[in-house]
Amino acid sequence: MARPVKKQPQEWEKEILDAAKFLFLSKGYEETSVSDIMERVGGAKGMFYRFFESKEKVMQTLGDRMFLEHNPFEEVRKRTDLNGLQKIKEVFALDRADEEREAVSAQAIPILKDPRILAAAVEANRRVLTPLWFELIEEGRRDGSIQTVYAKELSELLPLVNFWLMPSVFPASAEEILHKCEFIAKVLAAMGLPIMDEAMFARTERLLKNGM
Repeated sequence: MARPVKKQPQEWEKEILDAAKFLFLSKGYEETSVSDIMERVGGAKGMFYRFFESKEKVMQTLGDRMFLEHNPFEEVRKRTDLNGLQKIKEVFALDRADEEREAVSAQAIPILKDPRILAAAVEANRRVLTPLWFELIEEGRRDGSIQTVYAKELSELLPLVNFWLMPSVFPASAEEILHKCEFIAKVLAAMGLPIMDEAMFARTERLLKNGM
């Protein structure tokens, strides 16, 4: 009788994340339990906790993995037909086009009510995204497409904007959130970064309808 093939740790981790992604998208984050995830994987709950301390940690790890798999900053970095400002706009366009990651991100919003998780998310955004935004803003300054003396400040601000728009973090009605978007657009434009367009407002409206 053939012995079952023993899975490597990275295989278990990948299968847990794949199962969680499927269930979060099909059932919803709140309706998915650790038992549901491991039933789909075909393993015991104890195996889950060998890799992840909680369902929230799975969501965080899944979001990171999906970003790295389709990193819009890497996509625009190799584009020679775009200037710095156009590359920034393209990053937002690529991000909007990744509907699956957007759906997972929307599922993650409620867990940011936990101050510990929120702090970790803010730190991760600061550490990962700030240098990437700074690189593009500096490129725009060099090629003349961006006129600003606030490259550092803008690169630190951009990763925080999403948190400010989340009603789970800063309670606000749908109308108030759209008003915030108008405010952000005017502030960024005044600081030399006119990047918000109708598509971005439309995305915000769509997220609000989906329970942002």
